[in-house]
Amino acid sequence: MTTHLPLGHAQSNDAVESQEDAVIEQYSLPEPAPQAPVVQPRPRPAPRQPATSAPRPAAELTSPEPVAPPQATPPETTPDAPEPDPPTQDPDGDEASTPLSQYVLQFNRSPIVGNALQMEGILSDARLGFTRPRNWQVESAKVQIRFRHSSALYAERSSLTVQLNNIHLGSVPLNRTADEIGNVLFNVPADAIQDYNTVVMRVQQHTSADCTDPTDPALWTEILPDSRVILDYRPQAIALDLANYPYPFLSELGLDADQLAYLQPEKPDDAWMTATARYQASAARLTNFRPVQTRFIPDLESAKAGERLIIIGTPDNQPLLSELTLPFAIKNNKLLDGGGNVLPNDVGVVMVTTTADGGHPILVVTANDAKGVLKAAQALAQPSDRQLLTGQAALVSEVAEVESPGSNDWPGYLPQGVSRFQLADLQTADLQPFQDVTVNGLPVPPPVQIPFRALPDEHFLKGSTFTLRYSYSPNVDPARSSVSVRLDGQGLGGKRLRNVNGGKDAITVNIPPDLVTPDSTLSVQFFTYPRAALNCGNIPDQPMWGTVHGDSSFKLNRTSLVQLPDLKLLKTGFPLTAPQDLAQMAFILPEQPSEAEVLTMLQASSRFGRLSRAGSVKLGAYSVSSLPEDVRRNSNLVGIGIRDRFPLPELFEGQTGFALDKQFTRRQNGSQVQALPDEAGVIEAAVSPWNPERILLGLTGHTESGLADIQAVLYRDDLFSQLAGDTLLVQRTDDPSGSLTADDFQVMPLTQNTPVTIDRRSPLNRAIALLQNNWFLIPGGIVVLALMFYGVSQLYLNRFSHSGEA
Repeated sequence: MTTHLPLGHAQSNDAVESQEDAVIEQYSLPEPAPQAPVVQPRPRPAPRQPATSAPRPAAELTSPEPVAPPQATPPETTPDAPEPDPPTQDPDGDEASTPLSQYVLQFNRSPIVGNALQMEGILSDARLGFTRPRNWQVESAKVQIRFRHSSALYAERSSLTVQLNNIHLGSVPLNRTADEIGNVLFNVPADAIQDYNTVVMRVQQHTSADCTDPTDPALWTEILPDSRVILDYRPQAIALDLANYPYPFLSELGLDADQLAYLQPEKPDDAWMTATARYQASAARLTNFRPVQTRFIPDLESAKAGERLIIIGTPDNQPLLSELTLPFAIKNNKLLDGGGNVLPNDVGVVMVTTTADGGHPILVVTANDAKGVLKAAQALAQPSDRQLLTGQAALVSEVAEVESPGSNDWPGYLPQGVSRFQLADLQTADLQPFQDVTVNGLPVPPPVQIPFRALPDEHFLKGSTFTLRYSYSPNVDPARSSVSVRLDGQGLGGKRLRNVNGGKDAITVNIPPDLVTPDSTLSVQFFTYPRAALNCGNIPDQPMWGTVHGDSSFKLNRTSLVQLPDLKLLKTGFPLTAPQDLAQMAFILPEQPSEAEVLTMLQASSRFGRLSRAGSVKLGAYSVSSLPEDVRRNSNLVGIGIRDRFPLPELFEGQTGFALDKQFTRRQNGSQVQALPDEAGVIEAAVSPWNPERILLGLTGHTESGLADIQAVLYRDDLFSQLAGDTLLVQRTDDPSGSLTADDFQVMPLTQNTPVTIDRRSPLNRAIALLQNNWFLIPGGIVVLALMFYGVSQLYLNRFSHSGEA
């Protein structure tokens, strides 16, 4: 239940209005309602000129040749203004006084680019998408394409065409000599830049004036990774409103990682750590699974450009709250309502404001007691409550209790509780049902990718099958056209496209149990060769296509079987993210944790928030002295701290392999050394001594540098993907002041703890699995059983004959 300060938005739902009216009668609101705070973003500093690869010779920057008909491009100095919000101002007015900022987006930031975007064959294209931040008014834009191509191309019939959002920017002939780098700058109409943009680079390639073999390996062009999009823009003012949350604190349209700066509290107690960790996990979910840059600041003046400030805690714990312009007054470290009355301790308050200069937005999560702070943070973490927020401030008196999902209820993974289901029951990456997918191309269209993600504790048995139902176009060549099914690149089966007139067909393939993983992908590849041969690059007059239908079906034999501990499973979040609301996960920190220890907790919260999807966040955070016994026994515990004050010493007890000990000591297999300095970080997992189905996860090191390296592993996907074994050592090998890559870290996985098998199979399934794994014993078993039956029958017959004689 929330109360809002109106900002031009009203809830239309009758139930919500009645709830608000009830609260309004209880708490007085400030009058008049304060005006919305406005953020004036600082201009972006001038970008550094990106360096090109040294071995590549410099090329003159050219303009593209016009296409027919030529594409009109407005002059750069007077672009067509999009519908502005706020209204467009006169160039001689305030808008002109706002300096232009420039953003350079290089292609190599996209993981699909790699060393180059490859385009092969007679006709080929490559695509790259980018976004426009919400508060940018783009004044001008350019696309700079750097490329090289095969020297065997025939220039008069080979060209490169560039499009942006279906607008042709221009074409250039592919007439460069060997090893020459093409460098072309395309002007983009300012109003062509949208929230979501796609740059398309399309080539037509020939090796002769008359006839070109489409399979010739000399047909290639590369778009180099230092190609870029250049945007000149004016940052617009942002009116803060909780109805727009998470914007501007988090933005799905941002070109850079979101930056959150938390104001350090006077004392990081359990309630503050829990509220902050839950908020961080929910924020990570809202960033479309991009990482969130997080740090602590001692005061508001320490905020850097682009950072969004988060203040969590009571006025006692966050004394700087009294220096902010807030809709609810603070007196004697107590929040007051509009009538000057102290708000109840269990009422949370969520507010938005700005720094004194208006350069940074501030999100305030506070109350007069820790219980209210946790309630306010929970309202931001739960979508059902978050959608009620509006205005500059909201009073949170009640938060809905969201039921925890089942441990096997993981969105985006294979359906649970059924052995037979259809392809339409699977979900794509954006959690939409899989639908019919049609692909076209000559002669090899792109494959149809099907997510086939098994739960981390799922074990597949023999007998699992996939029945693919598909259709294809007429005029295919049955002798050469086919369809094949692959699982993570491993072929499962295929079938010829037999009907020259096209039609529907089906194929059933077996799914090998050992190939299925939590990130598996099924791919369906069509090969659609036309009846008429592809001579000299001539394209058939009828398109070639293939369709995968949503009524394709699966029959899966699977059970629950997993070995713990295994850091490789942690790449999916398991077992910490089971259930997905993190209800069985708890952070344990030392008494009075340091900034590095709390920051490590937030990075872990962010990572496991990105790996989970649920309607709430219920993880907990405790100091070692306040850990409840039921949490100790029933939760997966994540211990964080410097080794000399690590809160879960049980993790290191009885170890014979590698282990960190106190006083900079390292032990392994009876050997012991003291290393100074020892700046490595250690991630270690072990089965919980209080519950064999739970784990202890330790994030530790001898110094805070080790914790910083662990933060890098949790933040960077390229390092987190290297988790393996039950212990991981990580250490920087380069100067930490520079820009770090994965190669600047030394990562060493170890396996040293005895695994425990968690087997939830039924007795019948266990017996079947035993026979499948030991089939060679079956003939001997049959002979033994036959001899036993023979002996029993002979004994019975002998007794029967003796009784007859008597």
